[in-house]
Amino acid sequence: MSDFIQLHLLTAYPPANLNRDDLGRPKTAIMGGAKRLRVSSQSLKRTWRTSALFEEAVGQHRGMRTKQVGVQAAKRLQEKGVKEKDARAWATEIAKVFGDVAKGELETSQLVHVGPEEQAAVDALADQLADENRAPEKEDLDLLRHKPSAVDIALFGRMLAASPAFNVEAACQVAHAITVHAAEVEDDYFTAVDDLNTGDEHRGAAHVGEAGFGAGLFYGYVCIDRGQLIENLGGDEALADRAIAALAEAAVKTSPKGKQNSFGSRAHASYVLAEKGDQQPRSLSAAFLRPVPGQDQALDAIGRLERQAQAFDDAYGPGAERRFIVAADPDYREPCLRGDVAMGSLPELIDFLSSEQ
Repeated sequence: MSDFIQLHLLTAYPPANLNRDDLGRPKTAIMGGAKRLRVSSQSLKRTWRTSALFEEAVGQHRGMRTKQVGVQAAKRLQEKGVKEKDARAWATEIAKVFGDVAKGELETSQLVHVGPEEQAAVDALADQLADENRAPEKEDLDLLRHKPSAVDIALFGRMLAASPAFNVEAACQVAHAITVHAAEVEDDYFTAVDDLNTGDEHRGAAHVGEAGFGAGLFYGYVCIDRGQLIENLGGDEALADRAIAALAEAAVKTSPKGKQNSFGSRAHASYVLAEKGDQQPRSLSAAFLRPVPGQDQALDAIGRLERQAQAFDDAYGPGAERRFIVAADPDYREPCLRGDVAMGSLPELIDFLSSEQ
């Protein structure tokens, strides 16, 4: 059984502002002495785990990342007829199971990734307290689970500072996506016109603004430890394969939601190289230390990616036991990689990822 699954993706975005910095402009990074556009791993992971594709694939096996466990518990208690003062006090005790709670607050200080079993336990306890009209006792507050069945928690892990015994080691690592070429953030100067302004009195715009944007071909990298994922899911191999398939499909077909209404920059990956094996994982970002120039960047980037993978193979031994390529570039012909390399469509890629061979 292969231990590691690695995905290398090339995705082209037209003018967009997918992931903003503190000034509202696209995030950037310096690599190889050149400025690149960047999409953070946090943005990518949230995009994938909250996508309709992911939700449909894993069903109820999804967690909820929130500060509002106590807020929702208090609301449920009040709906069951508990007085507001008591509801807040009891809900505070529940919230403290998941994290620190400031005095007079119901929210935890940090976001908490809550599994479906844990949320169900909170709801059941709130109902019990309301029915019995009493505050929670210590033995009632056994609400956390060591191995929740939420695949997003199993994939991306969680850290509970207040209860480290219930931390989950992430089975998936996601790199920040960067452009394979040098790129600059540009400014869009725009105006909005008042539809009722006839122009008789003044012809100026009702609003003038600027928005940053950038365009480019991004390299993305994902590494999944399948063994760790199965362990995180309590040995459920079928659910682990569903999680891997859902993540892969979301990664190649969904885009961050930043400024989508203004730019309509939804994209699918132009190229995917999937690798399986028990070899030590490695990114292929070194292929783009020297920015890709010119007007044929997609094919050049694919060539560099495959040559880098082969160069690592030649230097250190095979980097994977098997490889699979999905190429949506109409000019791409065949891989320059040696060894066991197959090509096909997304459904065939999913079959490849799910197979133990």
